[in-house]
Amino acid sequence: MPLAAAPPSRQIVIAGGGIAGLTAAIAFAARGFPVRLFERVANLQEVGAGLQLSPNATRILARLGVPEFLRAASIRPEAVILRRASDLREIARVPLGAQATARWKSPYLVLHRADLHAALFAVASRMPEVEIVTGATVSDAALHAHGATVAVDHEGRSREIDALLVVAADGVWSGLRKLVGGGASSFSGKIAWRATVRADGDAVGMLADHLPRDCVSAFLHPRAHLVAYPVRGGSSINLAAFTQGGAQGASWSRSSEARPLIEALSGAAQPLLDFLGAIGSWTIWPLHTVDPRSPWINPAGAVLIGDAAHAMTPFAAQGAAAAIEDAYVLAATVADQRDNIGAALRRYEKIRRERVAAVARRGAFNAFTWHAAGPVALGRDLVLGLMPPGKLASDLDWLYGWDADAALAVDPARTV
Repeated sequence: MPLAAAPPSRQIVIAGGGIAGLTAAIAFAARGFPVRLFERVANLQEVGAGLQLSPNATRILARLGVPEFLRAASIRPEAVILRRASDLREIARVPLGAQATARWKSPYLVLHRADLHAALFAVASRMPEVEIVTGATVSDAALHAHGATVAVDHEGRSREIDALLVVAADGVWSGLRKLVGGGASSFSGKIAWRATVRADGDAVGMLADHLPRDCVSAFLHPRAHLVAYPVRGGSSINLAAFTQGGAQGASWSRSSEARPLIEALSGAAQPLLDFLGAIGSWTIWPLHTVDPRSPWINPAGAVLIGDAAHAMTPFAAQGAAAAIEDAYVLAATVADQRDNIGAALRRYEKIRRERVAAVARRGAFNAFTWHAAGPVALGRDLVLGLMPPGKLASDLDWLYGWDADAALAVDPARTV
């Protein structure tokens, strides 16, 4: 009598322990899947500075039990304020705070990226279904009729693990994009400048009248823009500026003095330039993107999420939110069609591609308007100045009001 075929694994293997990977681990475990997450660095920690979590993301995090770990570190800003860098005049104000929570049924938060990462790790590490292995790299996978056989390099040895699905959450320089036939990321031509300063420090005092500690402030200039907001429970101010720049190679960051940033903002109000000059060191990141037409899935059992799938410029402030949305929707589609992984992945891609494309278009629009000059900038300021705050908020309903569960219901599981 021939031996019966081995049953397919129900295990989910996730490559990458950043925001996308940890959210996916929580979302899959919450739906009953055993999860093994492999992170190549030995000490699991998130790099970077601040981030903004709009209601479309905090709504998902609430469903996954994360907010209780964020309360001490996060801030609910009262508004996003747009200012002209040239004279610091306020152009427009988008109400947030309690109004955001009431309008979009979930809060708008700002926080340090490391604090979100720590909260996600705290939730994932408490779930018995999740195993997190650091210092381990998912180097390859063979996809077959029963799922995937994953090669993991750990402590100088390579081993093979069976899985229902391989989730590549390994970032913009993903090594697993090859599993779905994708190519390398490319430099966008833009550089991000980041710094974190004490909220009660001398530098912030130089701009105190135009940098409220309970708001997100954006200073607009034709060649650059600067965004500032509180993090670490309000004890620090996160700064992120964006300029044109040369490629720095495939590395996340390096340090720089402020002079090139100040030169990019030539013509800005002197208090703003003095403020930037008072910050001794900045960390700069080259902004890489992934071709939006590139594949995200291999129906045999591999999928990309987060920056591995669709790294984009940050001008819609949706990078972390998009990764969280990806992870939640992917876990739901696989749970609905766990016996037809190809159909589940195609459904995930259908739901997410349209959404991500819309976010990318919004980011491109923001980049155009925020960096406008001459008559275009004057028209921008006039139009925004005439729009009531409620209208500015309603223009974001499609973005911040997006509900993953509603999107899943609109596109129900079907057998393919």
